[in-house]
Amino acid sequence: MLDKTYDAASVEPRIYETWEKAEAFKAGAGAKEGAASFSIVIPPPNVNGSLHMGHALNNTLQDILIRWKRMQGFDTLWQPGTDHAGIALQIAVERQMAERNEPSRTEIGRKAFVERAWRYKGEVGSAIIAQLKRLGASCDWSRERFTMDEGLSEAVRKVFVDLYNEGLIYKSKRLVNWDPKMETAISDLEVENVETDGHMWHFRYPLAGGATYEYVEKDEDGNVTLRETRDYISIATTRPETMLGDGAVAVHPDDERYKPIIGKLCEIPVGPKEHRRLIPIITDEYPDPDFGSGAVKITGAHDFNDYGVAQRNKIPMYRLMDTRGAMRADGAPYVEEAAKAQAIIDGAEMTIQEVDLINIVPDDLRGLDRFEARKRVIEQITAEGLAVTVPADHPDVAWMKGRAPEWTALGRAVVRPLEEGSEAPERLPLVESKKIMQPFGDRSKVVIEPMLTDQWFVDAKTLAAPALKAVQDGTTKLIPGNADKVYFNWLNDIQPWCISRQLWWGHQIPVWYDEDGKEYCAHSEEEAVAMAGGKVLTRDEDVLDTWFSSALWPFSTLGWPNKTPELERYYKTDVLITGLDIIFFWVARMMMQGLHFMDEVPFHTVYFNSIVVDGKGKKMSKSTGNVIDPLDLIGRFGADATRFALASQEVQARRMLRMSDQAAEGGQRFATKLWNAARFAEMNGCARADSFDPAATSHTLNRWIATETGRCITEVTAALEDFRFNDACGAVYRFTWNTFCDWYLELAKPIFNGDDEAAKAETRATAAWALDEILKVLHPIMPFLTEELWERLGDEGNAQDGLLMLAAWPEAKVSDEDAAGEINWLVDLISEIRSVRAEMNIPAGAKVSVIVTGASEQTKARLKTHESAILRLARAETVSLADAAPSGAAQIIVGEATICLPLAGVIDLGAEKTRLQKEAGKLEGEITKIEKKLSNPAFVAKAPEEVVDGEREKVAESKEKLEKVQTALSRLAEIG
Repeated sequence: MLDKTYDAASVEPRIYETWEKAEAFKAGAGAKEGAASFSIVIPPPNVNGSLHMGHALNNTLQDILIRWKRMQGFDTLWQPGTDHAGIALQIAVERQMAERNEPSRTEIGRKAFVERAWRYKGEVGSAIIAQLKRLGASCDWSRERFTMDEGLSEAVRKVFVDLYNEGLIYKSKRLVNWDPKMETAISDLEVENVETDGHMWHFRYPLAGGATYEYVEKDEDGNVTLRETRDYISIATTRPETMLGDGAVAVHPDDERYKPIIGKLCEIPVGPKEHRRLIPIITDEYPDPDFGSGAVKITGAHDFNDYGVAQRNKIPMYRLMDTRGAMRADGAPYVEEAAKAQAIIDGAEMTIQEVDLINIVPDDLRGLDRFEARKRVIEQITAEGLAVTVPADHPDVAWMKGRAPEWTALGRAVVRPLEEGSEAPERLPLVESKKIMQPFGDRSKVVIEPMLTDQWFVDAKTLAAPALKAVQDGTTKLIPGNADKVYFNWLNDIQPWCISRQLWWGHQIPVWYDEDGKEYCAHSEEEAVAMAGGKVLTRDEDVLDTWFSSALWPFSTLGWPNKTPELERYYKTDVLITGLDIIFFWVARMMMQGLHFMDEVPFHTVYFNSIVVDGKGKKMSKSTGNVIDPLDLIGRFGADATRFALASQEVQARRMLRMSDQAAEGGQRFATKLWNAARFAEMNGCARADSFDPAATSHTLNRWIATETGRCITEVTAALEDFRFNDACGAVYRFTWNTFCDWYLELAKPIFNGDDEAAKAETRATAAWALDEILKVLHPIMPFLTEELWERLGDEGNAQDGLLMLAAWPEAKVSDEDAAGEINWLVDLISEIRSVRAEMNIPAGAKVSVIVTGASEQTKARLKTHESAILRLARAETVSLADAAPSGAAQIIVGEATICLPLAGVIDLGAEKTRLQKEAGKLEGEITKIEKKLSNPAFVAKAPEEVVDGEREKVAESKEKLEKVQTALSRLAEIG
């Protein structure tokens, strides 16, 4: 006998252990003979990571598909593994070493540190796997891989060497995101752009030799609004320290204001006066004439936009900082270095490497932190009178007296505080206070510096062409469809892929150098030495970006470069489920590498799951304290409840999924409902019967539930085939909760308690069969509960042979439209009466008469057959026929008949009308308020996406409630 309550905490670990002991997760488990394969590769979580809500959703969806396909008889493989996590694990190891007062990384050296990292990986490596198991993930754990295991390392080396030999991997000096704390290049995905309070400084760049020009500004009608003679060009910058590395000033070719000085030289207004560098004024499409002064300083070595301008116009790019973000202190004195830079302006040709050796940081600024250097540069320019100024009585300027910050934001301008007793100057430097987007390292939390460095790159443009075509021609399908646009945008504008990282943990680049710097790319040092004719070689110290090894994941995990049976059997894989945020970093790169090395796409379908946010629609963040721990939800509500809450809200093309305790609690209530229904059926003698055939049943109620069961199976199957996870959950939920529990078992009670033994036996067997079909179709979503019931329901009857997870996926077996029509008519009738009772606020204990007019002969027969059910379930006093509707009755239409419910004397019609009108007014006010907000373009544009979506959901809910209230008011009007 089933326990009174379902205890997920004790059941779930036991069931998982049962699955593992039975080796039910292994590739091919439960497959039919000659079955087709179905494979999924898991997006490998960081080996030192822990399960978060994104993981929980992503892996729940994968598990649903793999369990479903396994039950369909496919030869399934869900390939698991973990990623070595590159920078994340190195940070974690160094943090642990510091906490334990161990020598630092640099003190123990590379070899010892890598050994230390492997020990750390061994300590934490199984945690994320254990957490995935707690969620119910049915991966083939016997095949677990790691991106730095021996086999995958071999694959990485082969791919690197092959691409190098094909000319598709090369070393170059290019602009990258540089993390000054970690001292490494990082990817765009590892950069967090955060809106911060910043400043915009305005400076004058004097024209060379004291040249002047007529500066003219005009309004939209061509009228002159300003005319003055200038001996400078004005620029604005949020990063004054980078002025030291300017290679040019650019203006738009159509900007008439600067036509007279295009091609002339101007002076960078910082550094020793007698050795100021001169840079050209050039034209480029990049500057916006309507933004600021319309003139832009070009610092190609420290800004991504400027880098493009410098490349197009062959402008020298000077690196100003060292690897720690301090101003360079190497090289000859500034006077000598500035002369080298001036020689380039005078026509000398230098390579990008030669230019990079030039240190044009003034001597007094060398070695300073970049932000300290910023202060010094501002002070020097301002002291020399080369800051653009505004009148002291400018309307945006206010003064602060007494102690105050050195720079204080006051409206548009930022000024120094006015000391007590001092006089205000006539003019002030123009420094705007504004919000700026600043890049931070997601791990280091320091400001990222765009910096020109030597790195290894992949010719991504060449590799991207086949990957682009594969999606364009439908070989690989992206779901939802709007993901195509993101994919195409990335690949059509793809840049070289920086694959090197200045770390110690990772795949060390397989390139060696001799004393002359000549490269030898090989699979091993022995091979490289042989290539070099026995010379002493030094290996490149960089490691590869973690995305390089994970790009090989679909085929390297199957044994490539060896021709293994698994590779032959399971590649290409079928479906990839991942987040849209890594469509370029991972999905596109797997497409590139798969097509290049396997001549086949790595998967035929990519499904991009939603981003999980909190119950209010806000992104989860530790800083805001709204992070939801899936392990906490599993501990409180169970894995099944958590999985159902996630899957039931996963809607295609909806970018965000709201998760909360309430959602998980809803999943728990569903589990409890099914458990209680199974227990009720068991208590009423519903046990599995030998060779039961639902098609052979004769009772209308049983043929109805058999037909509806088939419809549910068909609906769930179709939804899963189309990756409509929420629809699959909705279909099985409605059938289980409403059709089976609320209606079938309720309508079966009189049969269970009656004297017709044949009907009783048939109904008991049918109930047991329908319950088994529910367990099958629900299993991929809620595997623990269903597996437990599958086994336990054999306590009182026939036990099933084998595990539910290896049972055959159900098929529709009965389609009796007559039986379905009759019982669904009954359900509709009772449901409509219940709705009217709820709308009209009829007391639960009050019984009403049911008077039917316009009934056909079929309806009359049904009323007679099911009269007792109507009286019991609709709380009706009588059921009768009439030629015309009585006065004072609420009327509803069911089929061709009109159902009349006389309410006079049952409720106070006037009071009810007042209540409903008040509720309608309140809802209308809420709707008007929210719609006004949503019609404001500024709100929609500036408010976070989750806030806008939340407001839209509120108005939709209010409109739904209003519709119900208005329906009730209409009924009252008809009665009155």
